[in-house]
Amino acid sequence: MTDVIDGKKVAEEVVATVKDGAARLIAETGVTPGIAVVIVGHDPASQVYVNSKSRKAKECGFHSAQHELPDDTAEADLLALIEQLNADPAIHGILVQLPLPRQIDSARVIQAISPEKDVDGFHFVNVGKLGTGEIASAFVPCTPAGSMLLVERVRGRDLSGLTAVVVGRSNIVGKPMANLLLAANCTVTIAHSRTKDLPALCRTADILVAAVGRPEIVKGDWVKPGATVIDVGINRIDAPERGEGKTRLVGDVAFDEAASQAGAITPVPGGVGPMTIAMLMANTLVAACRTAGVEPPRF
Repeated sequence: MTDVIDGKKVAEEVVATVKDGAARLIAETGVTPGIAVVIVGHDPASQVYVNSKSRKAKECGFHSAQHELPDDTAEADLLALIEQLNADPAIHGILVQLPLPRQIDSARVIQAISPEKDVDGFHFVNVGKLGTGEIASAFVPCTPAGSMLLVERVRGRDLSGLTAVVVGRSNIVGKPMANLLLAANCTVTIAHSRTKDLPALCRTADILVAAVGRPEIVKGDWVKPGATVIDVGINRIDAPERGEGKTRLVGDVAFDEAASQAGAITPVPGGVGPMTIAMLMANTLVAACRTAGVEPPRF
């Protein structure tokens, strides 16, 4: 029977470890983990996401600072705020909510964040550490880090002898996911829109990660029997069966079809999604522990 991987449950376990680690850090060193979330503009989806991050940080016992800037904020003003947060000893993690308005160069902003406070894992220093296998000292982007934890729950930490296919080559998910799988001794192929005979390649995968952003592109007959399927996609599609104007969330994998083949699979919603914020909290705790000279917990 197919194992439907409960991302919410695993995320709760991560958050419980974070809460325990934060309480211990505060008691032993007096250092309270601190995270600053910066949002520019009033995009409703971003507002919801930022508020959920701030709530989770407070739940973990963190110091949480939220900076809301207007749509017309100049790039220089945002960079000045980041410089201020880089210098603030009470802040261990800095997160700038994307996308940013057109007048701001997102890449320049991301690279302005101190690598030691880059809990999103997007700074070139952290990207380079991950790419060269220095994972212990890197910050790994939260979605692939969470996805990797879900893989480990099924397959263990050592993936020697297993073949993985990552569908998607983004800097945020696809590439870091491939590097994490490589570090666990997996044999990895990165596939994308120009890959020849994508279905045949996917059928070779013991671990199949879909992170391409196209609703239900991965069909059931693309899945090797017994494979572990990690669906990173979150797509909203029309759902006329629920009534006029109604929608529903689906992943990049046709879940019902794939579940009949897979040994384990993440659902959408309730799979990878809850892991992203949980790993953001984990990265922030790790940053605080490093600042205090304390060994961080392992997730």
